[in-house]
Amino acid sequence: MGGAKAHYDCIKAFSETDFTEDLASIKAPVLILHGDDDQIVPIADAALLSAKLVKKGTLKVYPGLPHGMCTTHPEVINNDLLAFIRGEPVTGSQ
Repeated sequence: MGGAKAHYDCIKAFSETDFTEDLASIKAPVLILHGDDDQIVPIADAALLSAKLVKKGTLKVYPGLPHGMCTTHPEVINNDLLAFIRGEPVTGSQ
């Protein structure tokens, strides 16, 4: 939840900024999570490209989950986040 102006500014910033060099420069392990039913940020334009750019990236795609999957499915997302932090394999990673 937030103000309309803040939401607008956020969308404007991330849609107009090229993060290619930033993503390619990350050296730490990164977990990239994305629902394949995200209607706000299409997976092809975000997670799939990010996973190619981040050297130590782990991509996990959640079939049928929406943009707000951290809120709608916290039990699934939190388990994967904790596993990644512990250095355990994230099941279903691609």
